[in-house]
Amino acid sequence: MAATVSWDGLRELASFRAEKGCAISIYVDLDPSNGPAAADSATRINSLTHEGEERAGTAHELTHEQREALRADRDRIREFFDREFDRDGARGVAVFCAGLDNVWRTLPLADPVPDKIAVAAEFYLAPLVSLVGRGDGALIAVVGRERGTVYIQRAGRLEELVDQFDETPGRHDQGGWSQARYQRHIETLVHEHLREVADHLERRIRRLQRPRVVVISTEETRAEFDDLLSHELKGAIVGWTTAEAHATPAQLLEVAQPVLEEWHAKQEQEAAERWREESGRGGRAAAGWTDTLEAASDGRVELLLFQDGVDRPAWQCRKCGRVSAEGGPCPLDGTQMEERDDGLNLAVHQALAHGGSALALRHQQDLGPLEGIGALLRY
Repeated sequence: MAATVSWDGLRELASFRAEKGCAISIYVDLDPSNGPAAADSATRINSLTHEGEERAGTAHELTHEQREALRADRDRIREFFDREFDRDGARGVAVFCAGLDNVWRTLPLADPVPDKIAVAAEFYLAPLVSLVGRGDGALIAVVGRERGTVYIQRAGRLEELVDQFDETPGRHDQGGWSQARYQRHIETLVHEHLREVADHLERRIRRLQRPRVVVISTEETRAEFDDLLSHELKGAIVGWTTAEAHATPAQLLEVAQPVLEEWHAKQEQEAAERWREESGRGGRAAAGWTDTLEAASDGRVELLLFQDGVDRPAWQCRKCGRVSAEGGPCPLDGTQMEERDDGLNLAVHQALAHGGSALALRHQQDLGPLEGIGALLRY
């Protein structure tokens, strides 16, 4: 099953820097909808590992031990895909390996990623930024007058957490009750049921530290249910929608997905508006590669912003790791900085390593005229 991509996980990977050998990062697209080549993963994996070995040999002065370790890592990656990897619905996979430094991590992904291999002192993490918070963590609450079911979205699927069923009497159960009294009795039972569902949901959002919530219900039930929600629970709900009766979990996720995508777009809009405001008044914002890489290296980036797909060469100090948009000696230790072709990855690393986060802008184009990159700063 596909794994969760979280900021904590990315920060852990970003904190690693190879001391003895090389850090290998390999991404493989497993989405069959991308064409026949996606199914022929063995050939592409062999091609990628061969490419990585060649690029490492030409770009770095490797010792005999490092070259042997690189070949061993290549063989281990191939063996993993040949014998160990269980796709189980994953649409992409990332593998991080540094044998001499005793690091091995695999990350099946719920979303496809382009084929890529990188060999450097640190892991290549830029493709994972746009996957954080997608396909994981949201609660989907299906609320009816008799049944309330709460699911959690994990690795692009729904897993049931709560199934609250409270049967209400049918028309044939009325007996000797008057119509008005009987109807009040039914409404009381429904109210109690909806209250229990709301309580279950509130306990879950507190336990999970305010996840996103999508509620699926009829318009009639929505009005009743909404009146029972606490301020905290209302703040966690990112949208409401409807579904067919007896919809499967896969069908429920399908109707909830547009609501979640709309929420992601809103987060982008709010971040872009905040950046525009700070940048316009000369506040805590950086714009363009020069200012952003400097701020990231200084640990000032709170939120790195970049247009999805942007990248350019940058320079890095091999000794201290500082990055710059231009070459020359490192301003901290005087070491001559080395050119790299993965400037975005270096920016992501610096932001994460200093406790910041990053956001790939898919819907907002504010950074287009500014080389596609900027940041909101701590100071």
